[in-house]
Amino acid sequence: MKPSTNVTIGMAAAVSIVVTPDMTVGHFVPGMPQVYATPMMILHMEMAAGLAVAAALPPGYVSVGMSVDIRHLAATPIGGRVRALARVKSVESKSLLFEIEAWNDLGRIGAGTHRRGIVNVPEFEKRFGVHKAVA
Repeated sequence: MKPSTNVTIGMAAAVSIVVTPDMTVGHFVPGMPQVYATPMMILHMEMAAGLAVAAALPPGYVSVGMSVDIRHLAATPIGGRVRALARVKSVESKSLLFEIEAWNDLGRIGAGTHRRGIVNVPEFEKRFGVHKAVA
């Protein structure tokens, strides 16, 4: 059975956040505006995509980001609310394509596509030499 068997087109999820100072481009790059940073928007879009399919994957499997193609359309200041949305657009045996969007209280602030690969966590970690930290 393919790990994508239970994933269907249209599966969706959202992540909602309030922009904090550590999510701004000015936090990462001195002198830049204190508005929601594009990499943070991408992170929240990716989180929504992963959440959309997590329950449909077999035990031991997760989805991981492979590519993003987005446009950041408008700024959001500190304290602004953002909702990142992801919806499965197509399903392949080892990857999934999502439509992704982000909205604030004034309208759409980001849009594009995102591809996620489906991996078996223990096999993936072994392949890349990931070692668990000893507590």
